[in-house]
Amino acid sequence: MSVDVIISGAGPVGLLTAVLLDSAGVKVAVFERLTERSANSRAAVLHPRTLEVLATVRAEDGRTLTDILLSHGRAVPRTHFGMLPQLLDYTELDTPYPHTLQITQATTERVLASLAIARGIPVHYGQEVTGFEQDDTAVRVHACDCVHTARYLVGADGAGSRVRQQAGIEFPGTPGNVVSYLADVELDGAPQKATHVWDHENGWVSIVPLFDGIHRMFGVLPEDTGLTPEQVTAKRSQPLTLDDLRSILKRVAGTDYGLRSAVWISTAGNTTRHATRYRVNRVFVAGDAAHVHFPAGGQGVNVGMQDAVNLAWKLAAEVKGRATPLIINGAASYDRERRPVAASLAQNTQAQTALMTTFTPQGAALPELMSTLLAGPETNAYLAGLLSGLSVSYDTPDVGHPLDGHRVPDLRLPDGDSLLRRLRVDRFLLLDCTPGGVLAALGSPAVEVVPAGPWSGLTAALVRPDGHIARAWTGADTEQIRATLTDWLAS
Repeated sequence: MSVDVIISGAGPVGLLTAVLLDSAGVKVAVFERLTERSANSRAAVLHPRTLEVLATVRAEDGRTLTDILLSHGRAVPRTHFGMLPQLLDYTELDTPYPHTLQITQATTERVLASLAIARGIPVHYGQEVTGFEQDDTAVRVHACDCVHTARYLVGADGAGSRVRQQAGIEFPGTPGNVVSYLADVELDGAPQKATHVWDHENGWVSIVPLFDGIHRMFGVLPEDTGLTPEQVTAKRSQPLTLDDLRSILKRVAGTDYGLRSAVWISTAGNTTRHATRYRVNRVFVAGDAAHVHFPAGGQGVNVGMQDAVNLAWKLAAEVKGRATPLIINGAASYDRERRPVAASLAQNTQAQTALMTTFTPQGAALPELMSTLLAGPETNAYLAGLLSGLSVSYDTPDVGHPLDGHRVPDLRLPDGDSLLRRLRVDRFLLLDCTPGGVLAALGSPAVEVVPAGPWSGLTAALVRPDGHIARAWTGADTEQIRATLTDWLAS
């Protein structure tokens, strides 16, 4: 068998999956349809939970992937929900990264590709996965008139995923009825900060500074809403020009901000779909291959990269023979845990679409009311948790402790280390909160016992490689904890 896992797609989701699997000792190869990385970026923001999980990956110089990305981006402590004037406040979130990171997707992809190259991961550009066959032992993947054999295949090949289609995975949802415009532009009279203009007669435009004098311009015009799917297709087939962008700016904002040039102009729709299955035998889907939606709140690449983290540790355990039925096809499987996240993503992006594109007097009243609600700390914190990804929790197989399934906070350990930076894709952490550290004997190559000191009245907590709590105990003895380990890890 040539490799353990083949990944179709060398975007952020595919590359991150590859790097994580490689760091767990899994032999992986990546195939990408494009002949080279794109210099253009639809996504331009990473949220706190993504920054947390990326801290599990280290470069050769010891820096985490998060550290590297932070050096290329700009921390922004507040973000919008549905273009509401009242912003979501990330500064009070319980995370070492209480902000979004403004960074282009092209930069994120470049950093991941460099890390893959440094690890010796083969990334084959210009070689699209066009088909596959699978049986009980292997997947035979067709790419560039060759057949490559692997134990598993991951489709991270975008909304039109060939892997998803050939696997027979249904992709239901709602067709698009809105077309938005987006462009990266140079402005002689750029606003001093991110600017959002919304008017129920003329439409909406946002101007957000990126880097090196480039600003992201995006929005929707009233006539580009309420369309049929056929009208959406026709509208998106018509290229926008620089003069079109000037006209939009003058119409909506009253000025063209000295628009000088555009380095990239595109459109986006609000088609919303998510896959009915994330796994078919030896084949998986992740990222846009599993869910698509309106680009509201910059969530798509973030949820996709969090898919990658959830999948990678489970697939690595399966390749290494350590996976139990619980994580292969049980309550903690990749499919069972990540599909509800996509359903929530679809719901909140559709709600944001309604807020942003209901260009009527009634539609104008809704943002005013929602902004009033967002001024309250409870609503603001709820939506901040939703967009940041920090509020995601997973159902657990048994009724246990209230912390089960939740993300673990970034505890400061007695040795001075950070808990999140101790996470690795190929091992669990068993936090030993007992006074005498009596759980040391439960350590193994797949379980690191970490003296944690007192925390939430717990005796111990088993933390998964993705930073979620598999099980927490307030009074369990060693044998009870050992029994739980066998639920999650095969000996």
